[in-house]
Amino acid sequence: MTVYDDLMAFQRETEALAQVAGRLGWDQETVMPRGSAEQRAEEMGAMEGVLHARRTDPRLADWLAEAVAVDAVAEAQLRLIRRSFTRASKVPGKLAQEIARVTSMAQGVWAEARAKDDVAAFLPVLSDVVRLKREEGAALATGGDPYDALMDDYEPGATAETVGALFGRMRPRLVALRERVLGAGRDVAPLEGTFGAEAQMRMARDLATAFGYDWDRGRLDLAVHPFSSGAGIDVRITTRVAETDPFNCFYSTIHEVGHACYELGIDPDYRLTPLGGGVSMGVHESQSRIYENQLGRSHAFTGWMFGQMRERFGEFGISDADAFYAAVNRVQPGFIRTEADEVHYNLHIMMRFDLERALMRGDLAVGDLEAAWNDRFAADFGQSVPRPSLGVLQDVHWSVGLFGYFPTYTLGNVYAGCLHKALRLDLPNLDAALAQGDTSPATEWLREGVQRHGGLREPRATIALACGFEPDEGPLLDYLDAKFSAIYGV
Repeated sequence: MTVYDDLMAFQRETEALAQVAGRLGWDQETVMPRGSAEQRAEEMGAMEGVLHARRTDPRLADWLAEAVAVDAVAEAQLRLIRRSFTRASKVPGKLAQEIARVTSMAQGVWAEARAKDDVAAFLPVLSDVVRLKREEGAALATGGDPYDALMDDYEPGATAETVGALFGRMRPRLVALRERVLGAGRDVAPLEGTFGAEAQMRMARDLATAFGYDWDRGRLDLAVHPFSSGAGIDVRITTRVAETDPFNCFYSTIHEVGHACYELGIDPDYRLTPLGGGVSMGVHESQSRIYENQLGRSHAFTGWMFGQMRERFGEFGISDADAFYAAVNRVQPGFIRTEADEVHYNLHIMMRFDLERALMRGDLAVGDLEAAWNDRFAADFGQSVPRPSLGVLQDVHWSVGLFGYFPTYTLGNVYAGCLHKALRLDLPNLDAALAQGDTSPATEWLREGVQRHGGLREPRATIALACGFEPDEGPLLDYLDAKFSAIYGV
């Protein structure tokens, strides 16, 4: 046994324990009895205490100093372990444990408050979460920007300055496209009627299968806010059902399958090591967003979906496959981020980025958050938020402490735009397969170019090597312009 072997054996146990903690979180959001939240919070805090102690174990410093990397894989393993050790060592163990405990409790409080449209019930625990995350950010930043330090946990190398500049370049073209589309005067017919929950879930399972989800290593459940959980050979997904809006269920499922297939597609030699997970949330979102949008909402694939829905649900107010494609991609201002069309989606993210950055910097008080949200939404989308579940209470992220996560959705869209451009060049006949409900040419291309590498390379390098060019926002914006100009005749 070499020093490197000792280090990796220790790390393997840490990674296994982290998966156990993740399974507790999955259980909490899917099947845990509602009355168990207080005890689960203690359990999550205890698990985080164990994990933090392992991530800051003094032996790691010795092993990292002495370990010799014999190849590029070992170099990457050491780089990620060193990064984790450095970050974890800046955060006091008691703080890490308290964050885990409080965010576990806050998730349940948020779900109840969302169901009752009761912001006041949520604000006290959100104040605790914000206070703790500010403390964590300050510890990690060591004099720098706490929000940057928190964002680095989800997208290494990204900063508020670089993300803000990206958003500044994107916003004018997105707003201009929105104005052209909404001013086109074209009425796109929506679905009509109700769609039974059981039938929706059967089709959701079939859609997951069509995108390559491995049912021997996963499962589909219901949750308040859809998510994917796990790594290695146990990766689970969730969705939600609204009987008047089956697209909510179907595209949430496809989105989470993108996340899951990334984890399931990683080289099995990396299992239970730092390389055995997605390299960043931006790259992770690139997979979920390209599955959901460029593939799942394409003209070819929606043509196949139209036939499937006619067989299962009968008439639903859409006359043909072209009208169905337009309905799937219907552009309209809406309150819910996860249901937003591709034209509006990134504008939702930009708003959240600004609000959470202000919260972390202390420029916005938690007590003023709802008013700030509503004012900003009216300014950006021209609508008044009618109730909190359609506004500040709609997303789970802040309740569970994911400050710095929201920007990765737009980074994922940008990466997905680049991947789609490269994929289409390599697969000129892809639409013929998609029209038959066969996504495998595209998903195999993504597995080979992105997914199998896990955390081997830095995020931007992962995308650049897959695409053959450095990522930027151009391909995404060009794709959006072309797609929606064609649909709306502008």
